[in-house]
Amino acid sequence: MTLIDDLARPQHAAVPSIPAPRTDVRERIPLLFGALATSAPIALVCEAALPVEEVLMMGGLPIRLRPLRRRLARLLYDRRYGVSTADFADLADFGLDHPERVYYSPAHWGTLRRALPARDVAGHDVFLDLGAGKGRMVLEAASAYAFKRVIGVELSAELTEVARANLSGARLRLRAGEVEFVRSDVLDYRIPDDVSVVFLNNPFRGETFATTMDRLLDSVDRNPRPLTLIYFNPVEEHRLLRTGRFRHLRTVAPWWRRGGESVFGTTRVYEVS
Repeated sequence: MTLIDDLARPQHAAVPSIPAPRTDVRERIPLLFGALATSAPIALVCEAALPVEEVLMMGGLPIRLRPLRRRLARLLYDRRYGVSTADFADLADFGLDHPERVYYSPAHWGTLRRALPARDVAGHDVFLDLGAGKGRMVLEAASAYAFKRVIGVELSAELTEVARANLSGARLRLRAGEVEFVRSDVLDYRIPDDVSVVFLNNPFRGETFATTMDRLLDSVDRNPRPLTLIYFNPVEEHRLLRTGRFRHLRTVAPWWRRGGESVFGTTRVYEVS
C-alpha cells in the first residue's frame, strides 16, 4: 500500500460519515508532493503555506489543492489526534445551500495559535466559533488555551455530529473548562454576553454577516467588555470597518501573502470599541 493510499483511508470509524463534496475526478489523482511530506514538521510547513484557492499553477500545469491540503492535515494532526476535520463539505449536500453561506473549508491547524498569543487569554475568557464546521478551531482553542468556555456554533446537523464525535474521541488534553457544540442558524443564535474572543473562517457573507456583527455589537453594549475578533479569509472586512466599532490590530499571513492584495490565506485580528 502506498503512502497516498494509506492517507486516503477513513481515519477512524467513530466519526460519522457525511457525503463527500462534489469534486472533479482529477482531484483524486495522487499528488507526488503529498507523498513527499512524510514527516509532521514538513507537513506543517507545507499545509500552512498552501493557498486556499482551488488551483495552483506550477510549470504551466494546474495542481488542485483540496486533496493536497486534506492529506497533509491528516498526516500532521488528524491522525495524531484521532479526529476527522480535513475533508471539505458542500452545504448543498445537506440541503442548506444559500448564496450567503460558504461551504466547509477548515482553517489551517495553527491558525488560532498564530493569531492569538496565549498571554492574551485569561481564565474568565469565553471563545466562540461561528460556523464551527467539524470543530477544528474549537479543538485548537480548547487545547491550546485556558478558556473558561469554548463554544462552536454550526448550521449543519451532520457537521455538528462530526464535531461532537471529534471532541469525544480526540486524543488531546483539553485546557478549557467547558467545551460545547451548538447546532443553530447563526441568525437564531443569541450570542452569550460573556464571550470575549470570536473566530470566523468566512462562514457567511452579505446581510447574514452584517446582521451577525450587529448582534455581536449588541452583546458588547449589553455587557461592556473587551472583545477580540479573529477573522480568517476576511472577505467581508469592509462591513466590519463600516460599523466604526472594529479596530484592526494586526494581520497574520504566510510570507508569500505579505504585501499582496488578496485576503485569502490571511488572518486579521480586530478589537471591538
